[in-house]
Amino acid sequence: MTKGSRKPVLLGMAVMLCGVGTLYGCKDFLTDAAKPQGTLDASTLSNKAGVEGTLIAAYRQLDYTNGVGGAWGSAASNWIWGSVTSDDAYKGSEASDQPAIDPIEQYQWSAPGVEGELNDKWRAAYEGIVRSNATINLLKTVAAGSPGVFTTADTKGIEGEATFLRAHYHFEAWRMWGNIPYFRETDTDFRKANSTKDEVAKEIIKDLDAAIALLPTTPRNGNVGRVTQWTAKAFKGRVQMYNGQFAEALVTLRDVKANGPYALEVSYDRVWTGFQNYENGRETILAYQASANDGEPNGNNANFGERLTFPHSGSPFGCCGFHQPSQNLVNFFATDATTGLPASLTNATWNASNANFTAAMQAPVDPRLDYTVGRDGVPYKDWGPHTSEWIRSPSYGGVYSNKKNVHEKSSGAESTVGWNNQQLNSVNIHIFRYADMLLLLAEAEVEAGSMENARQIVNDIRARAAVRVQGPGKDRATIAVPIDDPSITWAKYKIGSYTAPFASQSVARQAVRDERRLELAMEGVRFFDLRRWGTAETTLNAYLNGVAGGAEKTRRLQLGNSAAFSARHALYPIPAIQIELSKGGASSGLKQNNGW
Repeated sequence: MTKGSRKPVLLGMAVMLCGVGTLYGCKDFLTDAAKPQGTLDASTLSNKAGVEGTLIAAYRQLDYTNGVGGAWGSAASNWIWGSVTSDDAYKGSEASDQPAIDPIEQYQWSAPGVEGELNDKWRAAYEGIVRSNATINLLKTVAAGSPGVFTTADTKGIEGEATFLRAHYHFEAWRMWGNIPYFRETDTDFRKANSTKDEVAKEIIKDLDAAIALLPTTPRNGNVGRVTQWTAKAFKGRVQMYNGQFAEALVTLRDVKANGPYALEVSYDRVWTGFQNYENGRETILAYQASANDGEPNGNNANFGERLTFPHSGSPFGCCGFHQPSQNLVNFFATDATTGLPASLTNATWNASNANFTAAMQAPVDPRLDYTVGRDGVPYKDWGPHTSEWIRSPSYGGVYSNKKNVHEKSSGAESTVGWNNQQLNSVNIHIFRYADMLLLLAEAEVEAGSMENARQIVNDIRARAAVRVQGPGKDRATIAVPIDDPSITWAKYKIGSYTAPFASQSVARQAVRDERRLELAMEGVRFFDLRRWGTAETTLNAYLNGVAGGAEKTRRLQLGNSAAFSARHALYPIPAIQIELSKGGASSGLKQNNGW
């Protein structure tokens, strides 16, 4: 799915509808009331273009934000649910802006306002499921009514893509709420009772197996961005790991690693980028195909769900300073001056510093720090040095800025339209990438007792991190430079490998988990990792109250209002409005998760 200038084939619903002009009648839709050509019904959709368009709409749901009915709670990156609720990030910005996110960060999930954010995420997942099922049903209708309109390959491919997407959207809901209803294309009553968490996992894997059997090994019609058999296999391994099926995941993920098309990017600067020649690279398993300057007048097809997470006014981006890295996360990037391994392995007070870690402070750090965090005096890609003027409220959100999803100045990825267009870009949002998958495989290897395999994977990822680091950013060529480049004056980058075998399974397990935090920081996965490991209660209460010399509730005073993380936080509360809407069907409707 090539983007052309900045336009992928997987576009937003509005652009897709008008892009098929003669089918959907968007021309003169508002000016010729006598010809209501914009109506979408069974007759207008019941053809080949309608099926393909409905499938595109199912892909579009990966970022269910302003252009299609949702908001920040349904952002593709899960920055609220997977990052702000973890030890990686604060809500950021200031207390008076988006106040509903404050109690989410503070584990006060019954507080007023939280319901709306949760409901946006629920609606996003189930709208994606509805669109996926609608694609399958429409495909069957058109194929039956017009034999031969689809090739056998397209028939299988479309059904496979829609089946995969249905599995993915259920996975998103399952990760949040566990006990959810599962809907297939044959369901007619949408007031189902919850299935159990274990039952849902089996259904997701069943759908992924079906998708694997249907999908080609390369993107259908050569459209990069479409899912393939390998996407579904990688996701199957992911679900198996989240469900604690380590032996099964080991088989699945070893197959993808050995035979699939994926590989680590040559250097870390190519993972999150606005440069077209690097997007959808060999590390991409599934990404939201963000699009800027594609004709949509408000920039809604760009990564709208991330737009609040750019540095605030005073920066080149104008607003809004949410999703700020925590002091705990910044401290975690410290490395041992001799080995280059995480300082947390040997330093019992690695989290003691409360100081703004500026360019003047030359303690050794993992180079991924400056691909993840904007900090004062350090080049911010090619936008110049990050400064304190970029921070909206240092006492509230801390002194650091989010960085990964921000485009490079020289990339041409920035939107030219929309409110504060500087926040909108065509940087694809990774939903699942190969380094994430490799580290899941490393976990499975540890649980199988094959610690050497896990050590090799971790070392491969650490070696990639050492190839190119944040450079002076004077132009495109100097955004990333070799780790020993003499131009580097703002940091002492030091990263090493695990040269000795892991001493035990527990040591190996911790090394892999630490590497996941360093590699995937601020990508919306940390909270879900902590929960599936069973360490969320211990880790997050320590994060707030004190760990390794530092406590976040003394650094950000609003976190003093946090509830203790407890057993009920094992799953998010199901939105009350969804429970009400589920009543009256043949089944008893949805039941709330324990503790809420």
